[in-house]
Amino acid sequence: MELKQMDMNTATPKEIAVFEAHEHDGTKFHCIMLAKMTAKFQKFYEDVYPYEMHQNLVESYNKSARQERYEVITSMITTKMRDGVFVIAHLQKMQRYVDGLLNLNVNFVEAMAIDITIHSLLPCFNQFLMTYHMDKEEVTLSKLQGLLRTAETNLKEKSIV
Repeated sequence: MELKQMDMNTATPKEIAVFEAHEHDGTKFHCIMLAKMTAKFQKFYEDVYPYEMHQNLVESYNKSARQERYEVITSMITTKMRDGVFVIAHLQKMQRYVDGLLNLNVNFVEAMAIDITIHSLLPCFNQFLMTYHMDKEEVTLSKLQGLLRTAETNLKEKSIV
């Protein structure tokens, strides 16, 4: 049933009951939402109907989500591994970017995360990259992390010799 302002004289008892139940639910929702807000927001939203409050909050959240998505993607694609940083620390940083995008409901293909992560590595991993690209096996991000930890261990062993 479409909810609209009713003329109480022409409405059936069932329509009146549905309308009153809807109004009661809206009031409960409004009270719960206000209780969860800071005093500043409570004052702003105290006279706003629940539907408009919800629409306004969704609109505000989506704007910040778009900005946050942009910032996370920018950080992710510009991040480069630094000398002296263990590969696991760098991979954890890259994983946080991926997780951040997933939390923002960004459809982020794992293959793209892998390519961006590989691109961010130091030149000392070039031999690993050549071997990786020659291998036809598809890997997950977690498997790539294991391969890179092994490669880092091998690099350290070679530098000791």
